[in-house]
Amino acid sequence: MAMLCALLPLSAWAQPQTATEPADSAWVLATLTQPPPVATAFLELRESRTLDVPLRISGEYARPDAQTLVREVRAPYRETTTIRDGEAVIAREGRSPRRVRLSRVPELAALQASFGALLAGDRAALERQYTLSTEGDRQAWTLTLVPSDAAVARRLEAIVLHGDGDALRCIESRPARGEAQRTLLGAAAADAAPDLDAAGLAARCAGARSSR
Repeated sequence: MAMLCALLPLSAWAQPQTATEPADSAWVLATLTQPPPVATAFLELRESRTLDVPLRISGEYARPDAQTLVREVRAPYRETTTIRDGEAVIAREGRSPRRVRLSRVPELAALQASFGALLAGDRAALERQYTLSTEGDRQAWTLTLVPSDAAVARRLEAIVLHGDGDALRCIESRPARGEAQRTLLGAAAADAAPDLDAAGLAARCAGARSSR
């Protein structure tokens, strides 16, 4: 679930906002709308009982065209996940590619369609899938998407987008059960301290600056 949520390849690199006007969903969607091709760096941390420290996963998200979403892991291993035509293809170095039809996971298919609407700034399409709410101002804002479909809601509580002005800083996927998965994007990923831990990533996602 967190993987597809993280496949939002957005980073709008316009001039920073100086006004402190309240942010609303229409403004956020207009800000995030960006035609392909686009790409941005990402950083995630994965915790495990078998690891002394969280696994630091970095790479790039890309949207080469309107129908394709790509997640390329570059460290600590190499893996590319490509979502297109209702199918996810997962290719890891040294292994045969795996294919998963999104029709087998309807909540993921709904999410894929919703992210296409988000990238296109199609508020009407998003509101058919989610209830939208916005907090903050145009310098620091959050857009929360709560699924309205019962099948999706059983797996996913909400997706929260965190942004600074015109840049998407972090995507937070909150499952119905378990811990939230956070993905730093763009400058937030590039500026993250080498020893960043889960608490630090959560703070950075929420807007705290890196303590390099």
